[in-house]
Amino acid sequence: MIFPFRRMRRLRKTPQIRKILQETTLNPEDFIYPLFIKEELEPGDKEHIDTMPGQYRYSLEDAVEEASRLEGLGLHSVILFGMPREKDEVGSMAFHPEGVVQQTVRRLKEETDLVVITDVCLCQYTSHGHCGVVEGGQILNDETLHYLSETALSHARAGADMVAPSDMMDGRVAAIRENLDNSGFEDTLIMSYAAKYASSFYAPFRDAVCSAPSFGDRRTYQMSPHTPSEALREVELDIEEGADIVMVKPALAYLDIIKMVKEEYRMPTAAYQVSGEYSMLIAGIEAGYLTMDSIYESLLSIKRAGADLIISHFTPMFLEGQLDNCF
Repeated sequence: MIFPFRRMRRLRKTPQIRKILQETTLNPEDFIYPLFIKEELEPGDKEHIDTMPGQYRYSLEDAVEEASRLEGLGLHSVILFGMPREKDEVGSMAFHPEGVVQQTVRRLKEETDLVVITDVCLCQYTSHGHCGVVEGGQILNDETLHYLSETALSHARAGADMVAPSDMMDGRVAAIRENLDNSGFEDTLIMSYAAKYASSFYAPFRDAVCSAPSFGDRRTYQMSPHTPSEALREVELDIEEGADIVMVKPALAYLDIIKMVKEEYRMPTAAYQVSGEYSMLIAGIEAGYLTMDSIYESLLSIKRAGADLIISHFTPMFLEGQLDNCF
């Protein structure tokens, strides 16, 4: 049946008809909000992140307060990134029981019902800014696994519901799973940054958490944008090693990867709409080139590609009703 009998515009005639025919929707439970906690900040002294307008580094107390506020608006989960007072060659404060993330986890579990996820990496904690142990200018894979697994275990002991290794060392999911299981935390979930690309869209984040590497770059462990098939191998390995949820990062420039991963493995799949994607859209809106609708549309595209969970700095805007569906 062809035109004039088949008229597709009938399906779009009114807002009410468009609403009932929506195939993809955004819900509060889809979102994970990233919180940056800086150990040396005093309560009330949150720092604005210049490269990420509208985002802040929080003290422990202020981070818990903001998380509680957003929980009241429908937030279900947060992911924590810590910035310690002191750094060293192996990132000792990443796995210290009184580290800033560990303290924040305990407070959040005491004062909220949020699902608390922790980023597991060393880059914010090492003096050189790399995600692993360094020797002779080389990032050592196997030697790093011990420190990552100890970091994850310290987060679980503090009460984290889920740990999220973001370092991209080979074998880190297996090392973390073994350490958690042997220590009585077999129910702690692992959300693996399974397909994490060496992306230019991370620049504002590195400023936000002061984690830029002091030499070289991260291309020997983060993935090349030129090789999409590598993502499937990385994801498959992480699933075999014990990942409960897999993640693609960044999101907008890798929607095809999100779709591939979801269709191939049918695993719970997360995507990280990263700092550069956030700042790019904010800059376009402030310049008058885009409208707020572009934020909603970008988030919808991530969900439509197959992401079950979206880590996004736009989470407060969504929960506050600033991103109402206008389509």
